Amino acid sequence: MTETSSTRSADSEAQAPGPSRLRRLMRFIPLIAPVLLWAVPCWVLLHAGQHWPLPVAVVGTVLFVLGLVGMPLAMTRGHGRRQQDRAAIIGDTLLGASWILFTWSVLLGLLLRLALTVAGVGGSQDRARIVTWAVLGVTAVLLVWGYAEARRVPRVRRIDVRLPRLGAGLDGLRVALITDTHYGPLDRARWSARVCETVNTLEADLVCHTGDIADGTAERRRAQAVPLGTVRATRARVYVTGNHEYYSEAQGWVDLMDELGWEPLRNRHLLLERGGDTLVVAGVDDVTAESSGLAGHRAHLAGALDGADPDLPVLLLAHQPKFVDRAAAAGVDLQLSGHTHGGQIWPFHHLVGIDQPALAGLSHHGARTLLYTSRGTGFWGPPFRVFAPSEITLLVLRSPHLATAP
Repeated sequence: MTETSSTRSADSEAQAPGPSRLRRLMRFIPLIAPVLLWAVPCWVLLHAGQHWPLPVAVVGTVLFVLGLVGMPLAMTRGHGRRQQDRAAIIGDTLLGASWILFTWSVLLGLLLRLALTVAGVGGSQDRARIVTWAVLGVTAVLLVWGYAEARRVPRVRRIDVRLPRLGAGLDGLRVALITDTHYGPLDRARWSARVCETVNTLEADLVCHTGDIADGTAERRRAQAVPLGTVRATRARVYVTGNHEYYSEAQGWVDLMDELGWEPLRNRHLLLERGGDTLVVAGVDDVTAESSGLAGHRAHLAGALDGADPDLPVLLLAHQPKFVDRAAAAGVDLQLSGHTHGGQIWPFHHLVGIDQPALAGLSHHGARTLLYTSRGTGFWGPPFRVFAPSEITLLVLRSPHLATAP
């Protein structure tokens, strides 16, 4: 493998468009969301015609009020200046539980009640109480299942990717992708080791991590990240920053990954050669890097491809799928991304879709660019995954060109 690099700035680099009106309105969501997450279920479960005995109604309402007050306080102490892991665990768990409870309070509060009314089941109070117990039952099942899904070692998803410009010598190249490990307040050092063991069974030529290693600094999460040093690849292990690195001293993560034997592709590229053919493996900093204020950190695609032969196929690592517009304009063949988590907790994927062009899987963009978006290997914040399973991905690159027999 040979290496070229460039981190020079370019004034001509395309700038991201300004925020839309919808995105400006979304800034107010953190103020409104906690009230809705707790008030709506409180009304649907306790005060929508159930006529519970007064002690039940009072105790239930108090619990919802405690959740409304306690969740933001715990998250502030956990993710704010104090960085208290125990508070973060409590706040994140309450956030996930309230989202699931809110979702099914709305769905069952409308659909199930309508179905019971049409079917003529019981009186108004009976139907209201049936909805309450159904919501609580579904929520309990999804919380248990979602927690197990979040904490397990991801299943391997294998996909063949045909790249028209890939030379025959590179046909069958095995690329393992992990991303969004999000090592955080819950100690997942053992989980990290098992993930790395699974990656090693894939016998990949190239192993990629497309960012969001952790929530917290490299010093705080080092024990969970150290197993990444055991990952094996026949050619290279490469890494790019995600947006969460820029919440937690990104340069520390770049340095740690370098220490663990990973190549941080910060606006630079490597050349992977096999069988007389060459693949450009490039990477860019996350699109949030420039606003972080860290010197030299920005998403600079021109720098990443500087010096590369334009006739060679390009595999690009970029944390966020929305970078694919720039990748397609530059003629990149395949972009690997994460960031979306596949929505993580259904139906949050609808909100993710507002910001990103792809949620998960393989998609086509522009004349020749393919984008593979991973649902992520770990989880962010709430320790739940509902209808959005995590993954370790094995992409097998395929060439349309058949090798000529001697």
